[in-house]
Amino acid sequence: MLLVLSGPKAGDGMEQIAADIRKVLETKAFSGSLKFDCGADGVIVLADGTASTTDRAADCTLRLSRENLVSLLKGKLNPMMAMATGKLKLSGNPAVAMGLAKLLG
Repeated sequence: MLLVLSGPKAGDGMEQIAADIRKVLETKAFSGSLKFDCGADGVIVLADGTASTTDRAADCTLRLSRENLVSLLKGKLNPMMAMATGKLKLSGNPAVAMGLAKLLG
C-alpha cells in the first residue's frame, strides 16, 4: 500500500494522517468502513467517503501502532508480514481490508 501524497511522517498525529487519507478519498472510492485502531494514539475510521478520528463501529478493524500505520500507508510495511509477526491484527470483514489495498495502492 502506498499513500499517494507527500505521505504521513512517523511524528504525525492521527488527525494529520487522517487528513492525508481524506485527500486520497477525494479522487478514489472506498466501500465499507474500516478502522485503524492505534490504541492510546487514537483511531482513524474510513467510512462514508471520508476519514475521521472519531471512534465508531466499523466493518473491519486493523489494530497496530501509529508508527506501523505510517509504514503501512507508505508501503514500507507488508500487511501480510505485519500480521504474521503480530504488528497488525485484523478483526471483522477481511474483504474490507483488501479494498484498502486498492484505495492506497
